[in-house]
Amino acid sequence: MHYLNQMNRSKLLGLSLVVLVAVILVGWFFLGSHKNGPPPPAMAALSEPRAVNSGSIKFEAGAQQLALVRTQSIPISPVPMADELSARIAYDDDVTARISTSFSGRIVEIKAAPGDRVKAGQVLAVIDSPDFGLAQADLNKARADEKRKALAVKRAKDLVPGEAISTRDWETVQADYAQSQAETARAEQRLKNLNPHDLIIKGQRVILASPIDGVVTERNATPALEVSPGMAAPLFVVTDTKRLWLQIDLPETLLGRVKLGSEVAVSNDAFPDQRFLAKIIQLGQVINPNTRRANVLARIDNTDGKLLPEMFVRASVLQQNGEGVRVPNEALVIRGIYTYVFVETNPGEFTLRQVKLVKRGIDFSYVGEGLKGDERVVTKGALLLDAELIALTGGK
Repeated sequence: MHYLNQMNRSKLLGLSLVVLVAVILVGWFFLGSHKNGPPPPAMAALSEPRAVNSGSIKFEAGAQQLALVRTQSIPISPVPMADELSARIAYDDDVTARISTSFSGRIVEIKAAPGDRVKAGQVLAVIDSPDFGLAQADLNKARADEKRKALAVKRAKDLVPGEAISTRDWETVQADYAQSQAETARAEQRLKNLNPHDLIIKGQRVILASPIDGVVTERNATPALEVSPGMAAPLFVVTDTKRLWLQIDLPETLLGRVKLGSEVAVSNDAFPDQRFLAKIIQLGQVINPNTRRANVLARIDNTDGKLLPEMFVRASVLQQNGEGVRVPNEALVIRGIYTYVFVETNPGEFTLRQVKLVKRGIDFSYVGEGLKGDERVVTKGALLLDAELIALTGGK
């Protein structure tokens, strides 16, 4: 019995070895048959480039490598004096209204929301103010008293020639009239001080309106809010967002080179491919003792509305003379002591061109020789093209 069990185990082991060998042979057969077969779909999309000459490389239309390459038409622009400086976008105070109140009251209606474009005279809020009710009542009372005493003066004046009134009484009537005039003037002045912007008043309801055309960029007014003079924040801020100020922290070493009217190039991470232009309108008068920098003010045109107040940006003060093509540093190809860029001469065809830098920055550099304005420069994938070109030409 024991001998039969050993024979069965030997048969099972032999069968298992046969199956294992068969699986190995089948796998080898299929792997070998596909080794030289058609490439997988992902590889089939690749296109072998070809060298047009020793400095140019061309890809067929639809080549997968082209998806890794980005080109950009870059114009000639003035070269900055120094590296990019920290700057901040701010409201242009010449076209900004910070609307507060010079009286106490309570907001009963709100007519504008943040982001609304308003016209001069458009209602922003309605405020119920007992101060105006009291001031108006005082003015009406003073005017009535002045009118009564004016009539008393007129009657007394008719009695003076006939000596029907004593000189003392006549002088008293005149003094009372003068006092009533002074009281009327005081009441009028108080009402004027409460309403320096000539707001529309209906009873004790004050119509708070915008004094300029613009956009409501801030609103601190809320329903039933108690308002009073000297509040920390304005109820509304209305500004023309097409005009903004640029506040630049300028190192004191550059103060002698910056002039009124100098142009400033502005860049921002929100729009990396776009540059904005500003013009300096005020030079710094004081040096910050901690940073050793002066605050320089420039006005920036924001017609498209992309820039927002309190946005941090980078600014470059441009030279009066000296121009170049501003390219990102990743577009530069360094071979020994020489610098190159790739230029797209035809769709899918790229030419390696030697250039000379007039200024090199942290992120961008300026090419003074080797590029013309508005050429399509490879701004991404330059190293890939260089590797492909070296592989085809051997670096010659």
